[in-house]
Amino acid sequence: MEKNNQQHELVKLANTKMPYGKYKGKHLIDLPEHYVVWYNNKGFPKGKLGDMLRLVYELKLNGLEDLVRKLRVY
Repeated sequence: MEKNNQQHELVKLANTKMPYGKYKGKHLIDLPEHYVVWYNNKGFPKGKLGDMLRLVYELKLNGLEDLVRKLRVY
């Protein structure tokens, strides 16, 4: 069950867009690395968006963002 939940979360991450700011409408996984690093240093927002941005940071840090992009539903 846990594996299915993790897969669901990655698919959701691949398809979620930034809801506000300079990059409003851009997929979270496609945010510029410097912007995600800035959030890491400043502090991620509270709630689900913050959790997702934290995961984007880890994925980018490890060079895995292309794996998530492949999960995008067009």
